[in-house]
This record gives sequence, C-alpha cells and structure tokens, in this order.
Amino acid sequence: MHLIELYKSVQGESSFAGLPCIFVRLAGCNLRCAWCDSEYTFSGGKPFSEDEIVQQIEALAPCRLIEFTGGEPMLQAKQLIPLMHRLLAAGYTLMMETSGERPLDEVPKPVHKIVDVKCPGSGMAFGSFRLSNLETLTRNDEVKFVLRDRRDYEFAREFIEQHALASRVSQILLSPAFHKAASIERSTANMELDPRILVEWMMEDGLDARLSLQIHKFIWEPQKKGV
Repeated sequence: MHLIELYKSVQGESSFAGLPCIFVRLAGCNLRCAWCDSEYTFSGGKPFSEDEIVQQIEALAPCRLIEFTGGEPMLQAKQLIPLMHRLLAAGYTLMMETSGERPLDEVPKPVHKIVDVKCPGSGMAFGSFRLSNLETLTRNDEVKFVLRDRRDYEFAREFIEQHALASRVSQILLSPAFHKAASIERSTANMELDPRILVEWMMEDGLDARLSLQIHKFIWEPQKKGV
C-alpha cells in the first residue's frame, strides 16, 4: 500500500469527534474537489507492506480507534480490505472516509463508513457518487456533505430526503467548507459558509442532520498537516 502519513491525533469530525485516533492516510485520489484540503495526497506516498503498517499502528498503543482516509482509500481496496479484516480481528475500531465513488460492498460491516457525498460547490457532484452504495449503508455508517453555499445546502437537503438517509445511517453530517487560503487564525472566519447561517437553515427546515465542524482546524492552524 502507498501511504502519505500515519500518525496519532484526535478525531476532528463525525460522531467520533474529539477521541484519540490513529490516522492512516493513503495516497491517490481520482476526484478534484474545489475545496480540497488534502491535495498533497493526489500523488506520491511511500510503499509499505501490511506487516509494516500494523507495526506502526501497534507502536501508537494504547489507541484503538483507526481512520483510513486519503485521498480516496478505496483506490487501494485490494490491499486495504485484508488489512481491515486483520485489524478488526485484533480488536481495533475502524473508520473509513470515502467519496462513495468506488464500490463499498466488500468493506467489512463493522467498519464505520463516513461517506462524503459531493455537492455542486465541489465541482464533483454529478456522477461521482455510486448510487448502488446506498444499499451498503447501515446504522453503523454516516454520510457527510461539505457545503460552500445555499445551493450546496439545498442539494444536500434534497439528497437526504430523496434517499431517506435518516433511516439508513446513524448520522448525517453538514460540514461548512474551509477557504483553501485560510489564515492562521483558528476561527469561523476561515469558513466559506458561516456555521451560524447553516444552523439557521437547518432549524428552519427541521433537518434531521448534525452540524459538523472540523475541530482540528480550531485546535491547530487550519492548514497544518499531520494533526
């Protein structure tokens, strides 16, 4: 497998936010989202064997929560799926962040999938999500929408309603996008969409979703890597 980095920090998003977590960031992505904060993952990385990755994870004990992220982890599914089974058998709790563009049916059921459905503001909304992946989602999973503006919010709201997401997954996450040229200030001024405005829209519509702020971008500078 080709990795960009492997490190321990606190989980910044999802229902696991704030918990210590080991991040395994895989190289490569086949999408080019306008607001992407991980462009350094598009290429490169270093090759590691499954045993080498497990050794690095074990060295970060006693942390038992692992997130596979990228890039797009499922581009390396052939190597990733066996590693997931091995870590689950060893008692780890696993998460994976994915766009849902690649098939997810082989991902082990205990893995908490965080599926990032792309909105129009990403430039990748149309054709990037594999609708058949909806059938793989369970109450163990979460769906995330990164929002830049009202158009993105309405897209997310319609997707949530059209596909009855609230009955499929444990959490629906609405996450304001950050400016790519964010300042070093750790504040909401770095967000493209003011979270207060987003909350007002959610309350007005009675939307069954959770505001999700990337807390690592408030703990550290928004552009800091490896945290």
